[in-house]
Amino acid sequence: MTYRWKSLLLTALVASVVGCASGKVANVPPGTAEADKFLYERGQAAVGNEKWADAREYFRNIVDNYPQSPFRPDAKLALGDTYLSQGGTENLLLAANEFREFQTFYPTHPRADYAQLQLARSYTRQMLAAERDQSATRDAIKEIEVFLQRYPNSALMPEARAIEREARDRLSQANYRVGYFYYRARWYPGAIDRFREVLANDPAFTRRDAVYYHLAEALYRTDKKPEALPYYERLLREFEQSEYLLESQKRVEELKGGTPTGK
Repeated sequence: MTYRWKSLLLTALVASVVGCASGKVANVPPGTAEADKFLYERGQAAVGNEKWADAREYFRNIVDNYPQSPFRPDAKLALGDTYLSQGGTENLLLAANEFREFQTFYPTHPRADYAQLQLARSYTRQMLAAERDQSATRDAIKEIEVFLQRYPNSALMPEARAIEREARDRLSQANYRVGYFYYRARWYPGAIDRFREVLANDPAFTRRDAVYYHLAEALYRTDKKPEALPYYERLLREFEQSEYLLESQKRVEELKGGTPTGK
């Protein structure tokens, strides 16, 4: 889905949400003290029972009708969380919208780091398989980079790093698969360029053992054996477990000992 179509869909979804909210569930009984607190607690109870639509009505009532409520920022975040928890493309787009609006309305709020983290998470939940379009993956990386820059001392940093690794691994895997396609087609120059790009852009790629091995093999098969050797050695040095260890060890022994393998 292109950015333009996502924007159009989001506009339509937001209009639909605003137009369809009945407010019947979230009515406050007459004479209720601290109505905003009442609504927030009911919303949290609905979340506990996974009644997402009901929860959203309670939280939306606070956001729309209690501008001075101390519960309003948390209700705004809770709205986004309900969409994120329910899942599905449409709900994930609406979740991202809620978290982005929170950052606009409350940029210095103590939970602004949480909003930014959840914004990034709303994109990781939209990421497609490595062989498909990676637009959501790039969006996730963009938003998690914002988190890392703005909130370096956040207690949520471990979660942010995990999300970053997940997104970068997906993008690197997509790029690796292109290089591997070239490799299988024996277009080694194209494979070499793509594998080197993966390592340059993401040196911590979790599956870089596959990149090392196939880059080394592509160099080996284009008679660039001195350039291939360091990649075999890096694989052996950095990975205790890999499906490419045995073959890499054989190549290292051959290249250092001058024994041809016949391949």
